[in-house]
Amino acid sequence: MSTPAPIRLFSTDLDGTLLGNPESTHRFKHVWESLDPAARPLLVYNSGRLVPDMRDNLVAKGLLPVPDYYIGGVGTQIQEGHSSTPLADHANHLRDGWDRAVVENRLLNVPGIRPQPPEFQNEFKSSWFLENATPEVLENIRQSLRKAGLRISLVYSSNRDLDILPANANKGGALSWLCQRLAIPLEHVLVAGDTGNDAGMFNLPGVRGLIVENAQPELFEATVELPTYASRKIMADGVLDGLCHHGIVCAIPPSGQAAMPAHQMDPEFRQLFTGTKLGTLTDTEKKFLLTAYDKALAALRKNITPLGFSACSLDDNTVTGTDANYRSVWARDGGVTIINTIDLDEPDIRRAQRRTLDTLLQAAAPNGQIPANVRIDDGVPDYAGVGNICSIDSGMWVIIAFYNYVSKTNDHDFLRHHADRLQAAMNWLSAHDSNNDGLLEIPEAGDWTDLFGRSYNVLYDEVLWYRTNVCFGHLCEMLGEHTKAADYLRWSQRVRARVLDVFWPNTAEPSTPRGHAHFANRQFSMGDTQYLIAEVTPFAFNWRCDVYGNVLAYLMNLLDVDRARTAFRFMWGVGVNEPHPVANLYPVVQAGDPDWKAYYTVNLLNLPHHYHNGGLWPLVGGMWVRFIHRLGFHDVACRELVRLAKLNQLGRDQEWEFNEWAHGQTGRPMGKAFQAWSAATFLRACQEVEVDPAHLNND
Repeated sequence: MSTPAPIRLFSTDLDGTLLGNPESTHRFKHVWESLDPAARPLLVYNSGRLVPDMRDNLVAKGLLPVPDYYIGGVGTQIQEGHSSTPLADHANHLRDGWDRAVVENRLLNVPGIRPQPPEFQNEFKSSWFLENATPEVLENIRQSLRKAGLRISLVYSSNRDLDILPANANKGGALSWLCQRLAIPLEHVLVAGDTGNDAGMFNLPGVRGLIVENAQPELFEATVELPTYASRKIMADGVLDGLCHHGIVCAIPPSGQAAMPAHQMDPEFRQLFTGTKLGTLTDTEKKFLLTAYDKALAALRKNITPLGFSACSLDDNTVTGTDANYRSVWARDGGVTIINTIDLDEPDIRRAQRRTLDTLLQAAAPNGQIPANVRIDDGVPDYAGVGNICSIDSGMWVIIAFYNYVSKTNDHDFLRHHADRLQAAMNWLSAHDSNNDGLLEIPEAGDWTDLFGRSYNVLYDEVLWYRTNVCFGHLCEMLGEHTKAADYLRWSQRVRARVLDVFWPNTAEPSTPRGHAHFANRQFSMGDTQYLIAEVTPFAFNWRCDVYGNVLAYLMNLLDVDRARTAFRFMWGVGVNEPHPVANLYPVVQAGDPDWKAYYTVNLLNLPHHYHNGGLWPLVGGMWVRFIHRLGFHDVACRELVRLAKLNQLGRDQEWEFNEWAHGQTGRPMGKAFQAWSAATFLRACQEVEVDPAHLNND
C-alpha cells in the first residue's frame, strides 16, 4: 500500500465543527498553536459566516487561532488570514452568470421563505430561511433561476438555511480555486464539516474528509460513497481526533485542561451556576469516583448471562409474580447497556454484547418485530409488555446498539449474518408511521414508560426513530448498499425536521408542510417553549418536559447546540437534578390532572415522584452528565457525576447497588438492585468526562 500524501492544507467548517462546545474549541486552539508553524498544514476556515464576522468576533477575540486563509459566505469570499487582504481576483471568477437582484425578485415569491439578516448577505450570497423544504421545492427554485438566465449554485442545509450563490461559488469551489492558486494538489488537502453545505469540500476529487460525530445525515448522505474518517467525538474534539488519525496531531489535551471557570462563562450561565461548587476535583473526590467506577464494573458483570446482559442481577434480586420477567435479556436494557459499554475493551463484556444482540435477533418474529425480552431460563421470547402492548422502542435500541457494536468491532460477518433480520425490523418499525409523515404512532404505554400514559407521537420514541434511521443507513453503507444507505439517511433528515417542527413549538408562523396541519399546530401558536415537549396527538399535546427525551435528543445529534443549551437552562433552573441527578419528567403528574390515569396507582408504582412519574433514574443521570459535558461545562459535569455516584452508592440493602430508580423527593433508592444500564451509563459518563481509571491514573 502506497504512503498517503502529506496533508499540506486543512480546510474546516466552523459552526458545529470547530464551534459549539467552547471548551473543545479552546483545546483545538491550544493544540494548533503548539504545532511547528513551519511544519503544520495551512489552516483555512471555510464557513457560511462572512469573513469580517470570523475575523472580528472569533479570531480577534482569541476564540480561534489565526488562519492562513478565510473562505467566507459559503465560498463567496476569500481573504488572507494574517494580512486581512481579500483575494480580489476571486470575485471576477464569480461574476459570470450572476445577478443578485434577479435572485431576490424570484425568491420573494416562494411560499414560506424569509430573507436572512443583512450580516449573512453579500454581493455573491443571497441567503434565506426556508423551513423543511422538500426536494421538489428546491428543484423548482433551481429551475426558476435557470430560466431567468442565471448560473447558480443552490446550497440547502440544516433543513432551514438556503443559500443561492454563483455557479462557481460554494465551499468546494472556493477551496478548489484557492488550492490552484497555491499550487497545492487536492490529494494534499484534508477537509472537515458537519452539514450539507460542507459537501462541496468533500466531493472535490482526491481530498480526504473528516466528519465529526454530531454531523447531520445530509452530509453522510452526500458522502456515502466517499472514503471519509468519521470521528466518534463531537465538534472540535472530533476535529482533533481526525487530526490525530491523519498524523497531524500527536495527542489531545485532557478535558480538564480546558475547563471553563465560572468567570469565563456566558453571563446567563454564570448566573445559572451561582452557588454551584465548581473547580478541579479534589483527590478525595477522584478516589471516590475510581471506587465508583470499579463498583459499576462489578455491578455490570453481575448481569452477564449465557444469553447476554440481564436487566438486573439474577442473584441479588428476589422476583415473584410479574417480576419474573426481570429474568430476561431485554432489548431496550440490553441495547442501552451495549451502547454505553462499547468502549470497554474487556473480553467478557464484548462477548456479552455480541450474545445479547444474537439472542434478540435470533428471536425476531417473521414480521420483523424484535422481542421485548427473551427469558434466560428457557429462551422463550416475549413480544409484548404490560397489558400485552407491543414494545416499539425495543427494536430501535437493538438496531442502534448493533451499529455501535459493528462500528467498534468491524465484525462485518456478524452484520451480514443478521442483515435480513435487521431489514425486517426496519420494515416493521416503518409500518408504525401509518400516515407517512415521518413520525411513528406509539400505542399507550408502548415504550420504556410501560405503565405511563403517553401515546401517538411521543418525543422519546421519535428521537430513537431518527437515530435508528441514521444507524441503519450506516449499516447499509457498510454492506456496500449505497443507494439504500442514502435513502435511509435522507429519511432521517425528514424525521429530524418533523421532530423539531412538532415538538419545539413557537409563535413564529407555522412551517409545517401542507398536508400535515393538525390541531396541535394551531394550539402551538399560543406560545413558545424552552424544550422539546413530551407528546403530541391529533387532538392534544403535553407541555411537560420529558427530561430523558431532551437529553437523548442532544446526545443522538437531533437537537442543535443552541436549543440544547436553552433546554438545559430550563431543566437546571427548575431543579430536575435535585436531590440527585436526575428526574425523568418535569413536572410530575398529580391526581386530578387531566393526564392522570387510574392505573398509575397499580403497585403504587407511578404515584407522583415515583418510577416514570418523576422518579430519579441513574440511567438518565449518566446521560445527563454527558449532556452537560458536551455543552461545554466540564466542571459542572464532574460535580454532577460525583452526585450521581453518591446516588448509586446508597443502596437498599448494601452500598453500591446501582438501583433502578430512586424517589424523586427523598432520593431514597427503589427498584431492582445492580441494574445493568444504571452501571453502564455511569461507566460511559466517567469515560466521557475523563475521570475513569485510564485518565485519573495517568494524571
